[in-house]
Amino acid sequence: MLAAVLLLTAAPGRADPPDPVGQEPPPPRLPMITPVASDWQPKFPYPYDASRRHVTDADITAEREMCQWYDAQYGELLRQIDRFNIKLISRNGNWSVEDIPAHAAAVLTNIDTAVAFLSPRAGALTQQRTFAGDSYFPIYQGESFYRLWQHLSNVGNGLRARQPAWFTGPSMQRVKYWGSRINRSDVCR
Repeated sequence: MLAAVLLLTAAPGRADPPDPVGQEPPPPRLPMITPVASDWQPKFPYPYDASRRHVTDADITAEREMCQWYDAQYGELLRQIDRFNIKLISRNGNWSVEDIPAHAAAVLTNIDTAVAFLSPRAGALTQQRTFAGDSYFPIYQGESFYRLWQHLSNVGNGLRARQPAWFTGPSMQRVKYWGSRINRSDVCR
């Protein structure tokens, strides 16, 4: 009986833990990337060794510079997008509550900066055609950088249009997929 009385008089517990995402301020602006000279060289594992003759100096420069961006900002940008999506979902997709608009604007600025940096470099990558008419990139992981840029642009367009997180989710998963391929390939090391 005494146990029942103690349970009834105890302070009520919180049913929901505090939302750590909801307390997070909008992220800071990521610094502009200024490519610098480096000793980075492209890799030519099989079957890319056969397409080496199609790789241009522009391909090498573009991938070197995209690797500098990837090493410096990819992980942080991904974290910012994920944190924003979690925050938006925890607010039931309501774009007008609390600091959602400011958070979205900060993340979108960083996405736009990354896309602006990647656009001329991804566009400079050589694309070849096989005998069957299929497109391929002669430089190792060129397709991964190209697709990462393409899907990151889609994520930015979704945020700009204030789409729900599930709408940009597929492109976000593709950004993660292509980014993971770049990471696992060691192309930037």
